[in-house]
Amino acid sequence: MGRRLSRTMILVAAVILMQVATAREAPAADPVKVGVVDPQAVLEKSKAGRRALDALKEYASTRQKLLANDEEELKNIEKQLKDQESAMSETMKRDKTAQFRNKLQDFQKRAQEFNQELGVKQKELVDDYMKKIGAATKVVAEKGGFTMVVDKGSDTTIRIVIYAKETLDLTDYVIKEFDRQNR
Repeated sequence: MGRRLSRTMILVAAVILMQVATAREAPAADPVKVGVVDPQAVLEKSKAGRRALDALKEYASTRQKLLANDEEELKNIEKQLKDQESAMSETMKRDKTAQFRNKLQDFQKRAQEFNQELGVKQKELVDDYMKKIGAATKVVAEKGGFTMVVDKGSDTTIRIVIYAKETLDLTDYVIKEFDRQNR
């Protein structure tokens, strides 16, 4: 989130500098044309982005099933321990309790490793796709004569642009270009 916030500050500073610079220029200077794009929407709505997100969901689902099996095994051991507790010797109780604790610790460790692994995969996906979205955005901006394109954010990310005319929103064009570049 810090990276996103610093990027926002840089964009705000760039917009302010552009406004100051264009205010001092002669009237014959080229007009500044600014567009906005929602990279999250590009990732979610493009064919290539959906494929990547689906692959990530499949990966997470597979790992989740493994964790669910481990959790079920833990529940069975715990149930056996409770059901057979009265018939067990103290040594057997200690052994079964130790077995349960060890399996629980293993489960917790695997769950934590899974979450870290998933976080790394998500970050890699986002970083990779932000580069690709940037390339597609550049093509669309150059074709449309835009001086600058700003990340408008969305409800699920930091909203950078508070207001922009619909005609400045290049998201749909970027989705088409992104899909063209990433078949």
